[in-house]
Amino acid sequence: MAKKYIKTPKSVDTIPSDHTVDDGHDHDHEGHNHDEHDHDEHDHDGHNHGGVSISAWRVYGSAALSFILLIGGLALDYGLKPDWFTGWVRLLWYMAAYLPVGLPVVVQGIRAALHGSIFTEFLLMGIATVGAFAIGEYPEGVAVMLFYAIGEIFQDAAVSRAKRNIKALLDVRPDQATLLRDGNPVTVKPETVKVGDTIRVKPGERAPLDGTLSGKSDAAFDTAALTGESKPRTISPGETVLAGMVSTERVVEINVTKPFGESSIARILKLVQNASARKAPTELFIRKFSRVYTPIVVLLAVLLVAVPALVVPDYVFRDWLYRALIFLVISCPCALVISIPLGYFGGIGAASRQGILFKGSNFLDLMTKVSIVVMDKTGTLTYGVFKVQKVESAGVEKNDLLVTAAALEQHSTHPVAKAILQYADEHKLDWKKATVDDVKEIAGHGLTGKVDGKQVMVGNTRLLDKFKIAYPAELSDEADTIALVAIGGTYAGFVTIADEIKPDAAHTIKRLHDAGIRTLVMLSGDKDSVVKKVTRTLGIGQGFGDLLPEGKVDQVEALKRANPGSVIAFMGDGLNDAPVLATADVGIAMGGLGSDAAIETADVVIQTDEPSKVATAIAIARATRQVVWQNIGLAFGVKLIVMALGAGGLATMWEAVFADVGVALLAILNAVRIQRMKF
Repeated sequence: MAKKYIKTPKSVDTIPSDHTVDDGHDHDHEGHNHDEHDHDEHDHDGHNHGGVSISAWRVYGSAALSFILLIGGLALDYGLKPDWFTGWVRLLWYMAAYLPVGLPVVVQGIRAALHGSIFTEFLLMGIATVGAFAIGEYPEGVAVMLFYAIGEIFQDAAVSRAKRNIKALLDVRPDQATLLRDGNPVTVKPETVKVGDTIRVKPGERAPLDGTLSGKSDAAFDTAALTGESKPRTISPGETVLAGMVSTERVVEINVTKPFGESSIARILKLVQNASARKAPTELFIRKFSRVYTPIVVLLAVLLVAVPALVVPDYVFRDWLYRALIFLVISCPCALVISIPLGYFGGIGAASRQGILFKGSNFLDLMTKVSIVVMDKTGTLTYGVFKVQKVESAGVEKNDLLVTAAALEQHSTHPVAKAILQYADEHKLDWKKATVDDVKEIAGHGLTGKVDGKQVMVGNTRLLDKFKIAYPAELSDEADTIALVAIGGTYAGFVTIADEIKPDAAHTIKRLHDAGIRTLVMLSGDKDSVVKKVTRTLGIGQGFGDLLPEGKVDQVEALKRANPGSVIAFMGDGLNDAPVLATADVGIAMGGLGSDAAIETADVVIQTDEPSKVATAIAIARATRQVVWQNIGLAFGVKLIVMALGAGGLATMWEAVFADVGVALLAILNAVRIQRMKF
């Protein structure tokens, strides 16, 4: 059932099927199936090279009509047995039952053959059913096509279900926006809104475009459709609001920063829609396999008719032809070529529901093989927001020390300076009244200047060493980032600053260990003592600090050399980690929803700031691969058994039909099962 002549409902036409062609020109069992989300990539339902365009309701009607006529024919054949139900009448009756479901398949097979793809499942089905009619087995011929059509209907429902989570992303794009013109609200199409315009979003409405929150107060937004988070996110004025977020409490105004087509949700939709173009090795193998398998099956069917004529004494052509037809029916690789792509598509859909975006099913496969996880610290396992941890003074009051340090640090943009200023403000210290002169910044050391006429220095130990100012020796071993303060040429105290570890970080490490990932490495540009402290706290095996982006790349390459054949995943914030994201076998961007660098560089994008979603991604990938291989084993096992029975004359075409359709339906249901799994 890999080829649908059933058109999917319009509401999901914009979502791609996960078994699309790579080059757009193959018309065999796999290659004839084109993307459904674009008018120039036509559906295989009749708009391209041989499908018959039939709406879904007509297909259901056709299957129902065929079923009624088949049941009626069987009743006449084996129950009522009227004298008139013979010869041409009987043939025409079963032809009427056959044509509604069989004609689309036969026509599709002919047109595919005219375009160079002779050996398709349509050929197998066509030969088998026409052959059944030729030897007078009319009910079997109808049954083959009828159950094929029923299988297509179930397949269509399964594909729609698999697409549902990704389709939900389409629903987060409003089709109108409230634009403020001279203070007056005007309803317009989002495509017409320009960068710099201001839009209004009412409670319960979705933001139609990316922008920044205006006004003076915070606002709460529901981000579940984008990130999977159930807890509303509080956004402050000036911070980014993304298209698809829902205002939960009040009317908000947003200053648009990106046009409609470049919004984050538009990029994500494009990413997910294009994911099906990147095939997993298993999918590629099945595609190549079907191109070889189908002509071999046809040849074996021919030999099954011809060879016995030479070696069997009481050879009866009709009997051996019937066996060959059974062989063709059961040999259709429907279960494989639909359930495998559907399995991967289901995995991508399940991941998207968790706020995890895979750029292709090939990365689902790669995630199952990850044995080494390398992670960034700042912004990945920590919040990336520095906060004052401790203040110690020597010879001066703590508040005076803080006021002096803050007055000087206001002239710096360093995260340490921002942390000191924030701490001083939280303690309501009036550092702004101080007079500051002669401020100089010494790169890699700190600041010097005069505060209220006194010479002041705020910086690291290298700064005080440079000016030969004595300080307690143990401060050189302080694990946290430290800012020493000297007033009038004398050491006056210090402030320690540290990045806060995310509550989810420890859970992440545990889940990765539970998943069998034994090698965990942390890389950071922060100082080495800080990195070592975090690795000890979280139980990470190795940690390296003081690294520039190229240093992180060197470390990953060194891991590759030391562990040949291992698959290495790197998880970072996607902003300054682009080089190492590209170097790793699998690049995972954390919190990358609004990051262009993350979307472009990473292979997997985790839309929340939860590092434990990496373990979830591995779990989804492994479950997907397990389902795919279950389907392969089921399809091959059952088909080989029934093919052998059919060739030996121990199975009828009815059994072949039920086995083929039954296996395909079981495989489809198994693939859809991924959607209901808990991760």
